Amino acid sequence: MSASRRQVLKVPLAVAGMAVCQSAWAGGRDAPNAGASGAQLPLIVLQPLGATLAAEEFGAVASAIAAFYAVTVTVAPPLELPASAFYATRQRYRAEKLLDFLVAKGSPSARVMLGLTAVDISTTKAPYADWGILGLATIDGRSAVLSSFRCKRRAKNAEHARVRFAKTAVHELGHAFGLEHCPNAGCIMHDGEGSVMTTDTERDLCADTRARLTAAGMLRAGAVSPFA
Repeated sequence: MSASRRQVLKVPLAVAGMAVCQSAWAGGRDAPNAGASGAQLPLIVLQPLGATLAAEEFGAVASAIAAFYAVTVTVAPPLELPASAFYATRQRYRAEKLLDFLVAKGSPSARVMLGLTAVDISTTKAPYADWGILGLATIDGRSAVLSSFRCKRRAKNAEHARVRFAKTAVHELGHAFGLEHCPNAGCIMHDGEGSVMTTDTERDLCADTRARLTAAGMLRAGAVSPFA
């Protein structure tokens, strides 16, 4: 695999169903981890970072993941945000440092450590040294991080913000599973283009994205979008 495929995604998101296996996200329980063939499914660990998110936000993320991906979902005990990731100038946390932190602190059995936080996060996007984002992932890697902070901007209500947060999770996991941004408007893997409102037009994974996920063995059989 080329080095570029392992680079941290530096393009921030614009925003970024079915219930997850009997509320497996609650109380640290794992969802069933065997597919129809009996093979073990990849493990996605939801890792709370810092200020506690509402249970409904975890539920929205876990349900969206379970709707699209052939994975096991579990939630880990909360971790404090690392001081090393704090960017004092803007009073927020650098997402790429959180990705490294998640890998260092996470379960070695996790396919992806998915950090969830309520604080603002940022990364570098030329020409900006510090650009606020909703999510960041390592392409084809082991970590991703999401923030609910910007999902709430101009949201109609709490449910609207949760839907945005859940779509961000689906998008970031797509990157962790090896996907680049999709050129098809309306696809959840489409580039957010710097606006949180873009996610409101994204309803599903397009046919091209689904084909790539199927080839990678990551698309849930019969996946139906909870956002359609």
